[in-house]
Amino acid sequence: MLVFIDESGDPGFKLEKGASPIFAAAMVIFETKEAASITQRIIAESDARKIHKGEFKFNKCSHVVRDAFFQAIRKCPFKVRAIVVQKNFIHSPQLKADKDKFYEYFVKSMLNYDSGILKEAVIVIDGSGDREFRQNLNTALRRKLGSGIIKSIRFKNSQSDMLVQLADMCVGAIARSYRGDRDRSNRWREQLAPRINDVWAFR
Repeated sequence: MLVFIDESGDPGFKLEKGASPIFAAAMVIFETKEAASITQRIIAESDARKIHKGEFKFNKCSHVVRDAFFQAIRKCPFKVRAIVVQKNFIHSPQLKADKDKFYEYFVKSMLNYDSGILKEAVIVIDGSGDREFRQNLNTALRRKLGSGIIKSIRFKNSQSDMLVQLADMCVGAIARSYRGDRDRSNRWREQLAPRINDVWAFR
């Protein structure tokens, strides 16, 4: 099993200075390596790839590219599970003060409440953050989730990994659907709907 994780938004709470009101994390789950390879090939051969040669990042892609991308992956063999955090519901002083703990807590929660889907999963996470943060996150996830769920955890630069980019596009579409200040905010989540297994709106 292969699982690719990325996030949308940031863990900061200074909303008046530009921090995002929404934080979301999502995991794209493939049952087999073959399913992952099929999906990667479909993206590489899609109309979205023909009109967009750079990295697929939801917040930097045009509406046209997003439409083409989600049309291409509608029937691909993967499922998406996500957690969405509206920051105004967070009251924990520690989570509000420590960005690394905030990220760790919600990614850990997403993996922990997986409805029993994850088994011996190879987890691939967007490789942002410094080395100490990655090591601490690796240790925390393994300690919390125990054996049988995670086989290994890897960090990869999204620029070089198409399936980490897929996770970015998926979590971006889900996060945007919670932004009432954006026009047609649910547009790309509706296109992704056939692949969505669960979205947990954290309270």
